[in-house]
Amino acid sequence: MTEARPGPPIQEVRWVGRAVVVQVTGDIDLSRSVDFQHELLLLLDQRPERVVVDLAGVPYMDSSGVASLVKVLSRSRKAGIGLVLVGLSPRVQSLFQITRLDRVFQILSTRQEALA
Repeated sequence: MTEARPGPPIQEVRWVGRAVVVQVTGDIDLSRSVDFQHELLLLLDQRPERVVVDLAGVPYMDSSGVASLVKVLSRSRKAGIGLVLVGLSPRVQSLFQITRLDRVFQILSTRQEALA
């Protein structure tokens, strides 16, 4: 019996003016972090002013998921594109606090705050 491969991590990409909102669902772990990073980097190539990554649908993220976001943040800063994380579950929020990355990333509660 084979395990079902999880679907793509990014479920929806919606442009709001010059910002792009990315809705992510499912666990972001070693099996999905490469696709997750790749899709976000492709969005940066479209040169939005800001990328809002909505993680409300992500119950779990491991270090590979965090590493993917760090790479995307580095690339976005070099390109002058804002990157905002929103909707972190308590478990994912805790991961960012433990690693002190909550001081590196802009983390807000809602999409509305990120788009304001």
